Amino acid sequence: MKKIVMGLAFGLGLAPTAGSAQVMIQMDRISCGDMVAMAPADQAMVSAWMSGWYNQKLGYNWVDLAAFRRNEANIMKYCADHPKDQLMGVIQAAVNQMQKKQ
Repeated sequence: MKKIVMGLAFGLGLAPTAGSAQVMIQMDRISCGDMVAMAPADQAMVSAWMSGWYNQKLGYNWVDLAAFRRNEANIMKYCADHPKDQLMGVIQAAVNQMQKKQ
């Protein structure tokens, strides 16, 4: 898993300088432990990407920054206690729980 984190960090570091380079990250392989171990800037990037992904799937076309920060904090807190869980699975479970409450 450290290879994935290092690859993600390396890819994000090259992104601004290599306009034609392509980096492929398998988001479904990022564990909670990987997410917690990332640098804050990388955590922010992954959080924003995942938020956009799930919000698009739900049909939302707006950004609620307060909800984003609250959701990010909740996911990070959960991930700190469950480092072996897969990040996308954790987020999907949170989305499912949110939809049941509506």
